[in-house]
Amino acid sequence: MKQFKNLNIALVYDRVNKFGGAERVLLALRRIWPEAPLYTAVYDPAGASWAKDFQVIPSWIQHFPLAKKKHEIYPWLMPFAFESFDFSNFDLVISVTSAEAKGIVTKPETNHLCYCLTPTRYLWSSYRHYLSQPCYGLFNPLARLAMKPLLSRLRKWDQIAAQRPDCYLAISKAVQKRIKKYYKRQSKVIYPPVDTDKFKLTRSKPGQYFLAVSRLVSYKRVDIIIEAFNQLGWPLKIIGAGSEKKKLERRTRGKIEFLGQNLTDEELLRYYQNCRALVFAGKEDLGLVSLEAQACGRPVIAYRGGGLKETLIQGKTGVLFSSQSVSALKGALKKFGKQKFRPEDCRQNARRFSQEKFIKRFKKEVEERWEKQQKLNQK
Repeated sequence: MKQFKNLNIALVYDRVNKFGGAERVLLALRRIWPEAPLYTAVYDPAGASWAKDFQVIPSWIQHFPLAKKKHEIYPWLMPFAFESFDFSNFDLVISVTSAEAKGIVTKPETNHLCYCLTPTRYLWSSYRHYLSQPCYGLFNPLARLAMKPLLSRLRKWDQIAAQRPDCYLAISKAVQKRIKKYYKRQSKVIYPPVDTDKFKLTRSKPGQYFLAVSRLVSYKRVDIIIEAFNQLGWPLKIIGAGSEKKKLERRTRGKIEFLGQNLTDEELLRYYQNCRALVFAGKEDLGLVSLEAQACGRPVIAYRGGGLKETLIQGKTGVLFSSQSVSALKGALKKFGKQKFRPEDCRQNARRFSQEKFIKRFKKEVEERWEKQQKLNQK
């Protein structure tokens, strides 16, 4: 039986062209398997400087016009891109995915473990939302007509592709339920890591502003946050970029400021440390930025849906509200103002999700699954 430490391992990720929570997962996995190459549909070195130490292997879509930055214009090609990779020389492939990367094809002797960020959102949990708001402006009516048959085909492929991994790990209990509902697959939860060494407490008192850190896309519901702060007149800083940015900027009044997305970790750290609280209104798969804020000793005000409630202790490290509405968020903000939160409590909660614990759990899980599979193969 081949020893675990001698395995040839590959990583697969949907697209290497940005930086966020999933990318922090890949950096943690690289600490376990530094020699593992990283396969992906497209690679944009300018937008993904975090990947400079990886051996990144992009697909043939890489050479298509605008593909590095506007991959969403080629949704029908993504399945073919991942199916075209050859993993014959690997013992184990780990896909980290919320889209097509789980659809790779491996031979029976190659084990495929999928670390699922969520079942493909625009095909399942947010299907109707994406169909009603395609984000093509004046061309939305035409886009809806074209998208419906395309999404129908992609859903069929996605269900087939979801059966290809040998096993699943989920980033949260909320995602675990989606995997079972949409893919009819069982999974085990291993929470993604927060770098509690990088995101840390400060002795300085927090400022007066609230903070939102998010991709500026419709399902994140930053519009709710903006309208609530418009009505309250309270200071808010927003970090992020996305297709909804200009639309959201037009809705802002008073003390709301957009800071963009190209901040260093040191700059992001200072904004976390000096905010009164982090604010969420979207239905998060987990909400890693919630843990980053808590690691800095700052509480979180968030919508109760999705996985974020798994990272927050009501009344101790933050406040949860029950509906995605301006009135519910305003109520939570006013409730927050009447409570006191200890930075040490927020920090202690975040440490449950530390990078070291993630690495230990993930490595142990993969090793145990590999050894179990090898014993079955010997029978």
